[in-house]
Amino acid sequence: MLTIKSWAEEDRPREKLMQKGIAALSDAELLAILIATGTQNETAVEVAKRVLALTDNNLNNLGKLSVKDLQQVKGIGTAKAIGIVAALELGRRRKQSDAPERISLQCSHDIASYFIPKLTDLPHEELWVLMLNANLKIIGAQKVAQGGVGSLHVDMRILLKPCIENLASVVAVAHNHPSGIAKPSEEDNSITRRIKEVTSLVNIQLADHVIIAGSGYFSYADEGML
Repeated sequence: MLTIKSWAEEDRPREKLMQKGIAALSDAELLAILIATGTQNETAVEVAKRVLALTDNNLNNLGKLSVKDLQQVKGIGTAKAIGIVAALELGRRRKQSDAPERISLQCSHDIASYFIPKLTDLPHEELWVLMLNANLKIIGAQKVAQGGVGSLHVDMRILLKPCIENLASVVAVAHNHPSGIAKPSEEDNSITRRIKEVTSLVNIQLADHVIIAGSGYFSYADEGML
């Protein structure tokens, strides 16, 4: 049986990382470190390559796989699948961790950059509200609605509650399109108009509504639709 231990030391993922640095490792080698062990006939790197093949070697697609999806790969049991999903979630959270310390959010790109790590891989729609003070510094963010694959119902009372409690002066909302198509629907347009109406009633400015689709986005503010 071929094992990683039988490889030259400089070719083993863990040893290669220690000797050459993490940047020297391929995606398959990094994934193999998480997988740790292979099967009777394959090394962990070979199993990792088969996992990546499911996603066309696209790490964004890898992030969309569930524990159940990963378990379909021979050599990936429940524990290994959970480990992979947890590692990818840590990566997403790392992207988010510094966001509250930003000086301010000034444009749609800033808003999209905040929400892409949170929303882009979800298989269902979610709508979040980002609360800002008068200087556009982040106060907080909260999920206020969750729907299906292609629809979303928003209760305006639930949306307004955290905004009022946190004394937000400005809000931006964002939701995702699991289809990967950023173009807004008529339902999206209706929701946007309603959000603008109810926030204005309590003297809160709606800065933007951003639709996240994959790594791209649509901005109502940029398109002059607010």
